[in-house]
Amino acid sequence: MIKAHKIRLHPTEEQNIYFAKAAGTARFVWNWALAEWNRQHEAGEKPTALKLKKQFNEIRRKAFPWTWEVTKNACDQPFLDLGKAWAIYFDGQKNGKRRGRPKFKTKKRSKPSFYLANDQFELGDHRLWIPKLGWVNLAENLRFKGKITGARVTKTADWWFVSITVELSDQASEQKPKRVGVDVGLNRLATLSTGEGFENQKFLKTALKKLRQAQQHLSRCKKGSKNREKARRKVARLHYKITCLRNDVLHKLTTQIAKSYGIVGIESLHLRGLMKNRCLARSFADAALGSLLTLLTSKVTHNGGLVVKVDRLFPSSQLCHQCGWRWHDITLADRLFVCQNPNCLWQGDRDCNAATNILKEALRLVGLNDQAALGTGSDGA
Repeated sequence: MIKAHKIRLHPTEEQNIYFAKAAGTARFVWNWALAEWNRQHEAGEKPTALKLKKQFNEIRRKAFPWTWEVTKNACDQPFLDLGKAWAIYFDGQKNGKRRGRPKFKTKKRSKPSFYLANDQFELGDHRLWIPKLGWVNLAENLRFKGKITGARVTKTADWWFVSITVELSDQASEQKPKRVGVDVGLNRLATLSTGEGFENQKFLKTALKKLRQAQQHLSRCKKGSKNREKARRKVARLHYKITCLRNDVLHKLTTQIAKSYGIVGIESLHLRGLMKNRCLARSFADAALGSLLTLLTSKVTHNGGLVVKVDRLFPSSQLCHQCGWRWHDITLADRLFVCQNPNCLWQGDRDCNAATNILKEALRLVGLNDQAALGTGSDGA
């Protein structure tokens, strides 16, 4: 299993200049390779990443001597990345899937980054050694223990980060007997079949006023001016802060569930369809339900558990988990589920009822119908 740990860097002014040069070199090499690829392809030739790399190295010392000021990976890796991008594009054409063609990178729109192979850097105590630069301070040490396969230095807003990829052993953790159903939504980010709920913090909605003011100020600044650059960096910092707060909540929530339960039932969502709802699209984007399901699936599997996805057409919110009576005309405003079956008359929280139904359906899908019927889903085996 491959894990990536993103760590913030604390470079000096000279090191900041080096990072900018390395990222600029990587961007220049990508654009040169893409332009040459397009030229050769239009001429009827069959370009490859290795051929372009060899061609670039033959003229590099005379035509582009400034590329030697940074690590060699800044010139080598873009060719490999371009080869992978074209491979994905051509595979998509064969399989009928829409894949965008590789595009040229610009200084303003593309994210500054460059790659480091595992033999081109060294980790120390809260520091990272990079060729032709030296030691750079890290905000924390690497959390994972395993074989380091590489790293990528990127810039987000005003800060530089390094994402170090580590190959971990595939030893699964001990299976946990407990089961739980998870219902996600906007009113509450997640509700468990045990009755536990997690609030939707709505970080974007909270910061929307500041963000609008910053973006309005940015739009009024003259293009190319220093004030516009300052305003752009302010907007980037606000977006990054919102992203960090949201990711913190998602990681804590998914880690708690993954460590506590062995079987997790979740509802598969049609995220593209949800984002087409013009009234709720921003709320769905703010909640980041897709990231929540992705993180939960990854962490539960890594901890030796099982994630069972229930079809999104399953009426989890309409069924009474006690007797199975169906409330066909239930609306989003009905937060309390009231069963109309005269032999049941159960009433309770709508989301908790849906989470219990998701759990029962998940257990049915994996062949544990008896446990679902006996109500042992969230109590253990």
